[in-house]
Amino acid sequence: MYGLIWRILPGPWISKFIMALGLLAGTAALLWFFAFPAISPYMPFNDGAVDIEGAGGSGGGAGTEEADEPGGAPVDSDTPEEEPPAE
Repeated sequence: MYGLIWRILPGPWISKFIMALGLLAGTAALLWFFAFPAISPYMPFNDGAVDIEGAGGSGGGAGTEEADEPGGAPVDSDTPEEEPPAE
């Protein structure tokens, strides 16, 4: 297939090379901006298999007395908390 495209393109090899790169970039742009966004609602990549209802609760079952982060992960008491940037 690539040989067919190479033979169809006119001119010496340098112009064929530049036109082939342009065709490749154009094809990639069409896929990136039109085809992939059009099919993304039909792709299952964002479907989670884990039920997260009730995740990040207020601790209480594991016997730890450390506070939980908003995401439910325990806070590491060995590392200091980050300070907000000065304005």
